[in-house]
Amino acid sequence: MFSSFFASKKWVQWAHLGVILILALTYAQVQLTVAINEWYKGFYDILQDVKSHTVGDFWTAIEIFAALAFPFVLLGTAISYFTRVWTLRWREAMTFSYIDYWKKTPKDIEGSSQRIQEDIYRFAKIVEDLGVTVVDAVMTLVAFVPILWALSAKVKVPFMENVAGSLVWIAVATSAGGLIISWFVGIKLPGLEYNNQKVEAAFRKELVYAEDDKQNYGDTHKLEELFRKIRFNFGRLFLHYGYFDVWKYSFSQAMIIVPLIALGPSVLTGAITLGVMMQVVNAFSQVRASLSIFIRNWTTITELRSIHKRLKEFETNIGYKGTKNENNEGLGLDIFAYWAITIAAFAIYLKLMEFSM
Repeated sequence: MFSSFFASKKWVQWAHLGVILILALTYAQVQLTVAINEWYKGFYDILQDVKSHTVGDFWTAIEIFAALAFPFVLLGTAISYFTRVWTLRWREAMTFSYIDYWKKTPKDIEGSSQRIQEDIYRFAKIVEDLGVTVVDAVMTLVAFVPILWALSAKVKVPFMENVAGSLVWIAVATSAGGLIISWFVGIKLPGLEYNNQKVEAAFRKELVYAEDDKQNYGDTHKLEELFRKIRFNFGRLFLHYGYFDVWKYSFSQAMIIVPLIALGPSVLTGAITLGVMMQVVNAFSQVRASLSIFIRNWTTITELRSIHKRLKEFETNIGYKGTKNENNEGLGLDIFAYWAITIAAFAIYLKLMEFSM
């Protein structure tokens, strides 16, 4: 799945330079998010202390926000467009890498057309969405954890008055606890998604055969029996998704009130202004959301695990051994080592840029 794109001479520029571009654009977007978070403080302080500010101050703050929001929108659009193009290239690399092995396989493999066309598309699409989300989450953590740690010194969180970085620890604890509970609540979902694809494939196969031979295929009773299996599996799937949704939405609502409970006493005693409160709430939300990325995307991750399982099974059936053709000869580069070097170099570059400013 990965070697066909990242370890192929034909696609090496698209694969690696593309990711570096995505990293750079995402980093720039996160820096704008940091600037917008700083804007919150000044804006809400204007609203709180109206006697010390004029309407002109209000509109100046709005203009500053517009100056930050416009490039943020442009960067978001550029990231979305490029990742879609990049994902299509990855899909193309995977598709024809699999086809080379599939055409040489003498045995008939059930659902091979679906694996090559649908599952590869969905795999690449989900990895695109999750990949950008994870990169954004990691960079957001790097940017906002120091900010939230510093802001924690300005507030007195109940029962954690003497704990340095108290708000950071609250975000970590709630996110870690949420992830552990999510794992147990949704533990059966990947298997049910996998079974769902199997019963759907059996139903689809009968219909495809019936297109050419309605005499021997497409019997109503058989189709009803196959659809009963679909309905039964979906019933179990919906039930377990129901359990997970109850937990997910409960957790989401609880996380809205947590920072307000932590900051409320400091606001009421006048220890912090409304602007500082909104800045802290936004920073807390950014950190907590980044730490809770797997909870928010659990159903998508479940689908990805199911697709990955089917593709690995398909690779076994076609005897797939990765990209070992003329396009790959002489590359001699371990994919994990390459990425470790790439990410490390990118991090060092960013630090040097910070020191030079």
